[in-house]
Amino acid sequence: MHYLLKSEPDAYSFSDLERDGETVWDGITNPLALKHLRGMKHGDKLIIYHTGDERQAVGTATVVSVDASDPKNPRVVIRAGKRLKNHRTLNSMKTHRAFEDSPLVKQGRLSVVPLTSEQYDWLTEA
Repeated sequence: MHYLLKSEPDAYSFSDLERDGETVWDGITNPLALKHLRGMKHGDKLIIYHTGDERQAVGTATVVSVDASDPKNPRVVIRAGKRLKNHRTLNSMKTHRAFEDSPLVKQGRLSVVPLTSEQYDWLTEA
């Protein structure tokens, strides 16, 4: 599976993840976003997306481990991947046919969004 994780760059940016190498992805309260976190598996591929003024996909990451024993606070450890060569903006995603039914554009406040393989490939292409 593939997911997009939204983060306010002032709170925790992709640069912070690169520096740390790994981190626990937490602070999620939306029930649907929590469901997506609990559904993650080791090896799932992630896109890190900066919210706020940036509104763009900036890097990749991978799920290292998932402990969903506490359904309200799943512990998902992620590992930094690579910085994207082409930062894809929210506006470019909204106009791309692969995202027309995506929760990314239909539920703008959702902080953990499942991605199709086509969406992930488009976001990561050089």
